[in-house]
Amino acid sequence: MSNVTATPNLFANPVRLLAPMEGLTDPLMRQILTQIASDGGRAYDWCVSEFIRVTQHVLPEHVIYKYVPELKTKSQTDCGTPIHVQLLGSDPEMLAHSAVVACGLGAVAIDLNFGCPAKTVNKHRGGSVLLDEPTLMQQIISAVRQKVPADIPVSAKIRLGYTDMSNMDDIRHAIADSGADWLTIHARTKTQGYKPPAYWDKIQAFTTLPIPVIANGEIWTPLDAQNCMTQADTQHLMLGRGAVTHPDLISRIDTVDTEPLAWEKLIPYQIDFLNGEAKSERMLMGRYKQWLGMLSKGYVEAQNLFNQVKRERTVAGALKQLSEFID
Repeated sequence: MSNVTATPNLFANPVRLLAPMEGLTDPLMRQILTQIASDGGRAYDWCVSEFIRVTQHVLPEHVIYKYVPELKTKSQTDCGTPIHVQLLGSDPEMLAHSAVVACGLGAVAIDLNFGCPAKTVNKHRGGSVLLDEPTLMQQIISAVRQKVPADIPVSAKIRLGYTDMSNMDDIRHAIADSGADWLTIHARTKTQGYKPPAYWDKIQAFTTLPIPVIANGEIWTPLDAQNCMTQADTQHLMLGRGAVTHPDLISRIDTVDTEPLAWEKLIPYQIDFLNGEAKSERMLMGRYKQWLGMLSKGYVEAQNLFNQVKRERTVAGALKQLSEFID
């Protein structure tokens, strides 16, 4: 059975979550995006970590800390947004024991990934390929739910299917029997990837479950959010690439007539990003250029700045370019 003692409090009001995006929402990006949302007056209810892959061995503590350093600060980003730990794999026992380790480090919730469309992940029997094995999905979620403490929720993130949507009923029944506390659905199949549109209306098939359902996919504007909630028949949303491109999207969804965040007000957050922690300067610069490229979809100024810094290799050089751009 799902954790009925903890879930109602989390979903007393419509929730807004920052999605786990492999290779994009690392700890630094989570810190910046949750800070922007918090400063804008509508903080994320929680965010979810990039997936941690579990194979033939129980995850050691240092690996979990590597992906989720927020565990050392009460499982929160700097602005106080909670973070949930996401695991990916196909071995129920290894996932369950790894979840127990994460809980011992302070994880406040465990999320299980059945949605990643990456070929390498799917080839190794992880992520969305398991949508073709609903029974195994059910076994994984049940094993984790039974092992972790009763007061720690266990959720699952899925797509509408692997190659197509033909076994949605089987997936729904598997979730219903798993003990999951809530479900997040990216409204496309693995084969559909990230190509528009998202099939929000198909999420309705899951809202008959006696657990909260969160809709995700192709939410770029407040209008998209409203259409998604109507078609999916749920008020709960997870924001992904739209939240990276428009960091104030969360506040504009829930506050009518909110003016878009001005480019000038984004500059201090970019400076914070460039002064943040990363494995290497090269990685930090790569992530900054990646973010700047996505911001260019929403800000003309971002495109102009990107053209200036795209060949820059040092943080000092990027900060200089940013300073000159301000001037």
